[in-house]
Parts: sequence; C-alpha cells; structure tokens
Amino acid sequence: MTGPAERPYLFLDVDGPLIPFGTAAHQPSGEHPVFRTGDESSGPGSNPLLARIDPGLGSRLAALPCDLVWATSWMADANDSVAPRLGLPELPVVVWPEPSDEDERDERAGLHWKTRTVLRWAAGRPFVWVDDEITDTDRAWVSSRHGGRALLHRVDPCRGLTDADFTVLNAWLLGCRTASPTAERAPTR
Repeated sequence: MTGPAERPYLFLDVDGPLIPFGTAAHQPSGEHPVFRTGDESSGPGSNPLLARIDPGLGSRLAALPCDLVWATSWMADANDSVAPRLGLPELPVVVWPEPSDEDERDERAGLHWKTRTVLRWAAGRPFVWVDDEITDTDRAWVSSRHGGRALLHRVDPCRGLTDADFTVLNAWLLGCRTASPTAERAPTR
C-alpha cells in the first residue's frame, strides 16, 4: 500500500476547474451559477468570481487519495480566498518563476507555461495536474521527461470540475500503484 509520503500530488488550477466560465444548463444565457457560503465579502477588493466556486467540491477534493497542491496564478491568494470557500486547509503552493528564454521558446511550440514548473515540483513523484489549458503537447513533453506516472487532466472551463472528472481522478489515483509510468490522457467525453 502507498504510504502518505508516497501519495501522488494533485496540482490544482483555480480558474476553469474551480471557477467555471460557462453557464449551467438551467441558468439563463449569460448567467453563472452562484453559491452562497455565508462569508461573502462585498467590500473593496472582493472578487465576484469567488461566488462561482461550488463549496461542495472541497470535501470531494479532500477525499481523493493524494496530496493537494495549488498550481494556479492565484498562488498564495488561493489559500486566502479559495481554500476557505472549499473548507480546505492551507495547501502547498507552486510558485511560478520568471519566464526564461527556454520557457518562452517552449511556449511558442505549444507547451503550457506551467508545465516545466509542475514537473520540477513533482520531482519524480506520481502526479495529476488538473487544468483547463492542458494540451497533447504538454502530455508528450511530460511523458518524455517524467519517470513516474502522470495524468494531465483537462477540465472543461465552461463547466468546471464535474462528477465525470472526479470519477476519472479517483480511478487514476486508486490505480496509481500498479500502472506503468506515462503521461496519460483522460478519456474524452
């Protein structure tokens, strides 16, 4: 059995996976679902996008057999603004370095700007990366450079994390001990 030190990471983006940008089927065109948590701030600087976060996602994320890590441009603000809405504790945060010439060249070739840093952060450990901007270029790059298992799971930014996404994530994480190392693609829906 995999111990706590060997648990896979789950690198989690905020915009798209947790803050969806589309409308729900039951919402009038142009409106987004809004979730009230009782701690809404209407003061200056409050972010109206936070109301789109479904607080029920927190317990589902916490129940996954992995170590959650923020992999978002929100960086430490995710712990201040997003984690409390989800009922999550403070999580480790990937800190994005200033782009290098190599990073800029890779981005022009289609590699996501987060990919190199996520892979360095994983340091050979199995991981899932949940983001709405992952492409096959990222999967191929990770597959050729990562010695462990990796699932680069693209979430539809119009819907955010769904039951189907959690099914894929949970199955992959539970099967993480027995499969061969590759950068896998989740089945398309």
